[in-house]
Amino acid sequence: MIEEAAPVLRQDPVMAELVDRHDPYVEPDWTEYERLCISIINQQVSTASAAAIRGRVFDVLGGEVTPETVLAADEEALYEAGLSRSKIEYVRNAARAFRDGDYTRAGLAEYSNEAVIDRLTEIRGVGDWTARMYLLFVLERPDVLPLGDLAVRRGIENLYGNGDELARAEMREIAEDWRPYRSVATRYIWAEYESE
Repeated sequence: MIEEAAPVLRQDPVMAELVDRHDPYVEPDWTEYERLCISIINQQVSTASAAAIRGRVFDVLGGEVTPETVLAADEEALYEAGLSRSKIEYVRNAARAFRDGDYTRAGLAEYSNEAVIDRLTEIRGVGDWTARMYLLFVLERPDVLPLGDLAVRRGIENLYGNGDELARAEMREIAEDWRPYRSVATRYIWAEYESE
């Protein structure tokens, strides 16, 4: 997807510089459930805090992050690892959903992006931002623009607005040039944002 996206993204001079300057942001190959848990952990905390909490939570789970291990884990140990009571509830809600339904890449392959978001946000604790992270990282949909993500918004403002605040409508307009590869553009924006 990244190779086919480059010619489209290079039509935007700002994005062309990012393509030349960075490798796109990539993550380890998490399982579907692991990635959903990571997004829940990442909700409303800094990147550094989220990474520290994730490491401790994964240690509590013995490196095996599955619906079964999360449901069986000691709640106090998860809390002491840094998960709030509400996030413990959320990862357990997600565990029950994964146990009872098919949220795998194959299981959601025929769903539209909006249908995936609708399905995921039925899980208490999974909001629009978390669902969009799932579309981007797990399902690897090519045209997701997660404007609920603070780093994406700040990155667009820094690159296209000289650091001045931009309305989301303005950001969507800027991102029109990146279609149908807004997910790939987002990965370059993250790479630039993290390099600053």
